[in-house]
Amino acid sequence: MARARFLSWGMDRESDLYPPIKAFLERQGYLVKGEVGAVDIMATRADEPPVLVELKLRFSLSLFHQAVARLAISDLVYIAVPRPTGKTAKRAIRDNTALCRRLGLGLILVAGNGRVEVPCDPGPYAPRKSRKRQMRLLREFERLSGDPNAGGATRHGIVTAYRQDALRCAAHLAEHGPSKGAQVAAATQVAGATRLMAVNHYGWFERVETGIYRLSPAGAEGLKHWAYSWEDR
Repeated sequence: MARARFLSWGMDRESDLYPPIKAFLERQGYLVKGEVGAVDIMATRADEPPVLVELKLRFSLSLFHQAVARLAISDLVYIAVPRPTGKTAKRAIRDNTALCRRLGLGLILVAGNGRVEVPCDPGPYAPRKSRKRQMRLLREFERLSGDPNAGGATRHGIVTAYRQDALRCAAHLAEHGPSKGAQVAAATQVAGATRLMAVNHYGWFERVETGIYRLSPAGAEGLKHWAYSWEDR
């Protein structure tokens, strides 16, 4: 799997982050000093709470631990890293920005050309609940028979309600041979059996003729691999 590269050109030491961040803060009227006590960068402006910045060459759990500890000193705490590059950079920035917001931290990214970007500032976390996502998860919970993933993912993957429906259809065809979609739906209580077999997401079904399906060799193997994962327990 490709990884985001965190070291931009000319930034192979934490101290390389200091000059562009110092200049960025000074343009906003801050007095900036490095290595004040245990803090990498400290900036003050009039009577405002001090801004504290922790520098690292990449995102890490220890960086977040360190920044959270600084919240005991000031509410204005940032973490700063070189701006990630590579195929997974966008996701790395998105996920770590979300984590900073949740922890009440700010995030500073420094590009190789010295450009400073601030995806988020420190502040209290106020999550917005997604009713749509909650209902989708509840529907999946209700549809899932038994507790097939109690021990975590099997070596073949997570059991979903959709896979359980496919297994019910496959089991019916294994026992009764080629069948009409309506017959499979009635026998298995899988209302969308015909469409499920037509879409054939797992490659388990073969169409014999219009509306009639049989089990494929892959479907027979699927029934072996996923035994006991689709019946009520």
